[in-house]
Amino acid sequence: MFQLNNLKPASGARKNRKRVGRGPGSGRGKTATRGTKGAGSRSGGGVAKWFEGGQMPLYRRVPKRGFRPRNRVENEVVNLADFERFDSSREIDVAYLKELGAVSGPDAKVKILGHGEVSGAFRVRVHGVSASARRKIEEKGGTVELVPYGKPASRPSPEAGVDR
Repeated sequence: MFQLNNLKPASGARKNRKRVGRGPGSGRGKTATRGTKGAGSRSGGGVAKWFEGGQMPLYRRVPKRGFRPRNRVENEVVNLADFERFDSSREIDVAYLKELGAVSGPDAKVKILGHGEVSGAFRVRVHGVSASARRKIEEKGGTVELVPYGKPASRPSPEAGVDR
């Protein structure tokens, strides 16, 4: 009967490692399976894994263009000129902008830029605002609140139930 204390692999399933350089009686003596002369027979010799026999190696054949930083944040841009179609009584946040189709994507990061003019007092709550956009919004009596990156940009509505 099989028990944990007498389990062992099937016969022939495990082989002993090749022990080289242990003298002529081992059957792998003298050159220790390295052959005679040349870089491969020397200690520390041999060629690198990426060596391609002298032809131009792959890492030098492939063109290299530009650089993409790992922690770059791609912002969705909304200009002040787009604010004409927004309701000034509502808070301008990511959820509202998605609703209107001004931004898309599951985790959109929104930045407001100052191209255009503002007609009313808007409450803006997004990830980023340029200095000129902030100035124009606040001149008209609006407010700007920045949402930290990595957090959801819209607050859950009070009437929505929270599952815990």
